[in-house]
Amino acid sequence: MKLHIGFDDTDSPRTGCTTYIAALIIEKFYKMGVQFIDYPNLIRLNPNVPWKTRGNGALCLRIKCREELYEDIRECVIETIEENSDLDYGGTDPGAVFLIGDVPEEIRQFARDAIQGIVRMVDALKLIRRFRAEAIGYKMRRGIIGGLAAIGETLNGDHTFELIAYRRRENWGTIRRIDESSVIEMDRKMGNLTFNNIDPETGRILITPRGPDPILYGIRGESPEAVKLAHEMIRSYEPLDRWVIFRTNHGTDAHLKRAPSIKDVKPYNPVVVRGRVIGSPRVIPGGHIIFQVGDETGVIDCAAYEQSGNMRKIVSMLIEGDLVEVYGGVRPPSRKNPKTINVEKIMIIDLAEKIIFQNPLCPVCGKRMKSMGRDKGFECYKCGFHGANLTKIAVRIERSLKPGLYITPPRSERHLTKPLSRYGLEKSGPPQMFDEVIPYSLFSNLA
Repeated sequence: MKLHIGFDDTDSPRTGCTTYIAALIIEKFYKMGVQFIDYPNLIRLNPNVPWKTRGNGALCLRIKCREELYEDIRECVIETIEENSDLDYGGTDPGAVFLIGDVPEEIRQFARDAIQGIVRMVDALKLIRRFRAEAIGYKMRRGIIGGLAAIGETLNGDHTFELIAYRRRENWGTIRRIDESSVIEMDRKMGNLTFNNIDPETGRILITPRGPDPILYGIRGESPEAVKLAHEMIRSYEPLDRWVIFRTNHGTDAHLKRAPSIKDVKPYNPVVVRGRVIGSPRVIPGGHIIFQVGDETGVIDCAAYEQSGNMRKIVSMLIEGDLVEVYGGVRPPSRKNPKTINVEKIMIIDLAEKIIFQNPLCPVCGKRMKSMGRDKGFECYKCGFHGANLTKIAVRIERSLKPGLYITPPRSERHLTKPLSRYGLEKSGPPQMFDEVIPYSLFSNLA
């Protein structure tokens, strides 16, 4: 039978990783004779929800197995989650969902809603009952939502791949030791086949996380072959425990949904909004820049934070009347601040004319004149000519800002944000599989 297993919310800021639990389950499945019908799926959900895990990533394993193995598979998943989740942490609420057969459209829609907005536990449980799936939850059981969403996102459109290499347990929490020069060399050789390996503004290596989790590094790219080849170029000064290739919605902009108008923008949703710039951008404490965008339905604040690098320079050059599209997550209003879009990228569609008013030139000698006071005309201090009826002259200033798409640097990008290097490389339609069943050797070193 065909079986989809989704799970989420097993980690915490202090330890753990849901992808690592997936790797452990994959190893156990291999010994049980289970067959995979897809790469393990790593699905990033709405990055703006306040109760998200670190990267808000949920996992789904899609397999074929004999019906009599179902109970053993179920127990294997539950046991692995219980043994490796940080259940003592207050915000860790694991959950797992088991669905037999094809994925219904209603569950696919639930996944889209979980990636682009807010979903409710009650709706997840209704779908689980309706389609006779099974769910296991711990504490607040929030992981059930992510597990069902991971099952529903079958990645039939644009998708990428990530190879995650894991550390041995004795090295967890210590400084990661890889040869940074090998990452730079890999990035140069792989071109656009991989992405977000290095931050171009700072030179910072981005494939290694900074927390106490089991991941040594993760390489993102356009195909499983690309991330595997890139992985083979990395030189590590510590031994690897295992590695797994995931198929994922990283770098696809799957979270962004166009809002019909500014009045339709809702807190916590990732949105695309079109409007004209109102007023001038302003700098607030911390170096963050705030600008406003408006349409016929309202006005909303947009924020480019200090860590967004060159994006701050771009938005600081906006002037009133510029037509833009703003992409980002919506921060709810607070006592001190209004509802705000945290800018991930901005499309500058049309630039307003920048006009300044200058004193007129002297009609006698050609020098710039001086004002004699309000409504008193102008005087030339070189030749003494007085022009009582002269007025300031409007001058159009050439702007250095150009129309186009501008994105925050990779070090500030969300997992889901599509980087510039991926434009033109988007995939469409279901993935081309090698066979009905994918051999373990194509996505894991566990076999």
